[in-house]
Amino acid sequence: VTCWLEPEIVRADSARYAAAVACAVRTMGPPRMASFRRSTTPGATWFFTVATYQRQPILTHPDALASLREATRLARTRYPFRIGSWVVLHDHMHAIWTLPLDDAGYARRWALIKRHTAQTCRHLITSPLASSLRRRQEIGFWQRRFWEHQIRDDRDLASHMDYIHYNPVKHGLVERACDWPHSTFHRQVAKGLLPRNWGNDPGGRRCGE
Repeated sequence: VTCWLEPEIVRADSARYAAAVACAVRTMGPPRMASFRRSTTPGATWFFTVATYQRQPILTHPDALASLREATRLARTRYPFRIGSWVVLHDHMHAIWTLPLDDAGYARRWALIKRHTAQTCRHLITSPLASSLRRRQEIGFWQRRFWEHQIRDDRDLASHMDYIHYNPVKHGLVERACDWPHSTFHRQVAKGLLPRNWGNDPGGRRCGE
């Protein structure tokens, strides 16, 4: 299976994983819930959740996937960042990014990605707009806000990468992580950093929780 997006930071098992992320992740203070005041630590690594407006199941449409790829390429050209992992489900997606050491502007990157995708994929929208959104001339593709969590350390990073890769199974979309195509999991498998049957522990391991 071809991964929908090329990752730059990958999770390996134990020792290999620690070496791979040592240069990209610094130990952070306690994370803060996204609200009206967001955490703004330059050079940090972040876990994000971004959802569609009223949870419309439109993100895995081929047009939306293609637009997300292009939007991400445009955003990284203008405002560089490193991608740790990413998964796209029908109505939301999770991602891990690391920003440059002098930069905390993840919000402007998401704004660019969301704006490009909404403008090019408005034909996929199925939910009627609330009157407040119409007054603001919004398109109604994405929820207005997103959730972010600042990664604290290697253990926290590993936990959130597991969560991302296991998320399609958690939501009942597939039985195995390797069966969901819209995930950076497949690139990690191709590079030999994770086994294809990762997350299928017969002992009942529940990854990412």
